[in-house]
Amino acid sequence: MVNNAAVILEGGAVRGVFSSGVLDYLMEQECYFKYVYGVSAGSCNAVDFVSRQPGRTRDCIIRSKEDGSLISFRNAIRNKSIFDMDLLFEKDPEGSHPFDYDTFFHSRSRCEIVLTNCLTGKAEYKTENQDKKRLMQLLRASCSIPLGSPMVFIDGVPYLDGGIADSIPLIHSMKSGNKKNVVVLTRNKGYRKTISRKRMSVYAAAFKKYPKFVEALCLRPYYYNQIVTYIEKWEEEGKVFVIRPQIKPVSRTERDPEVLTEFYRHGYEQMEKQYQDMMEFLKK
Repeated sequence: MVNNAAVILEGGAVRGVFSSGVLDYLMEQECYFKYVYGVSAGSCNAVDFVSRQPGRTRDCIIRSKEDGSLISFRNAIRNKSIFDMDLLFEKDPEGSHPFDYDTFFHSRSRCEIVLTNCLTGKAEYKTENQDKKRLMQLLRASCSIPLGSPMVFIDGVPYLDGGIADSIPLIHSMKSGNKKNVVVLTRNKGYRKTISRKRMSVYAAAFKKYPKFVEALCLRPYYYNQIVTYIEKWEEEGKVFVIRPQIKPVSRTERDPEVLTEFYRHGYEQMEKQYQDMMEFLKK
């Protein structure tokens, strides 16, 4: 267990398979962190890391035909969600990809799941160490993409994708007292987000009852680009350690098992290459 250090996991839907490769290598080395922060798809990686289940996130993303389809445009029409959330957060944990709740709930790691409150437009950082159903609801909310999934209500409050309000919670980690931060990104160095006026108009119409959330959606590129700029600067200064793809990332809705497997292996191999450097960073 690496104390007083955090690992921060960016989302990106099925691009999270890169992060699962990174974390699987760490689990093989029995290298765990005291603090784990997961955003959107990164929250799934986070809980599987804390529950010490190598391969689980990968297998939930790269599925056989008999194992059910994660992405279905037919499902989008029927359940108003591109991704099969019932499969991920209800069937899998109790079925073909069982989640080890006992190990998770008794872990010495603190796992925080990032959600966006649709009423306030602000990020919330949630933990859950007792209630199985609530834990899966938090994950579902963190992974629910605006316009691609319905809102998830928790304690009567509507939530969506944690990446809207805080895509990479590095500042939150620092404010929490973590002086050593390992950031796992799912985009290449230099990537920046943009948003069109048309997209803003769509958001304004779709979420007119939630003006603070619309504001957060429209400002997301600004804050995302700001934190990525900080990360690149602090990386050069040796203040944070970053693992990111060195090849072209997959689409967030990629369904080809071979393409996804290659991206998973790339994450594993990148962590293998950078492992000793990371350990030196953590020891300083």
